Amino acid sequence: MSEIKNLEEADEAAVLAFFERIPAADRNFFKEDLRDAGAVRAWLRDPRLRRAVAVEEDGSVAGYAALIPGLGWSGHVGELRLVVDPRRRRQGVGRRLAQWAVLEAIRQGLEKLTVEVVAQQEAAVAMFQQLGFAGEALLTDQVRDRDGELRDLLVLAHRVDRNRSLLETLGAAEE
Repeated sequence: MSEIKNLEEADEAAVLAFFERIPAADRNFFKEDLRDAGAVRAWLRDPRLRRAVAVEEDGSVAGYAALIPGLGWSGHVGELRLVVDPRRRRQGVGRRLAQWAVLEAIRQGLEKLTVEVVAQQEAAVAMFQQLGFAGEALLTDQVRDRDGELRDLLVLAHRVDRNRSLLETLGAAEE
């Protein structure tokens, strides 16, 4: 089982190798170029951002999560970005990283956590719903994949200020 830990400078090479392994079709939906070493270094220097990785026993990265707090009038909201190595999907890595993000949102005093998921990614949507996220918006034809196909984007939200009891039920509150 992989260890969930905060992203550190020592993880830079493993994180870059991880993002190189992610298929181009998946990278199409990233908001930033996650294969850029300069971007990874910038994350490490930004005190507002919270990022975690799932690290395997051999030191390789199996998953990545980012909690990006909002600014100004959205300062109470955080955005979750989550990527799991295709070889490790459906093995609990994504769930554990999402739980880390919810707990980190609580630690940061955020009230709400959002995540954007391509609507066709039914397994990811189901996992987030099991963790207390609920559909908040459906943006029709919001993203275009590498083949030019338009995809719907689902915005899911977790009211961390209201769902503490669900976290306790899931056993995440003790972590």
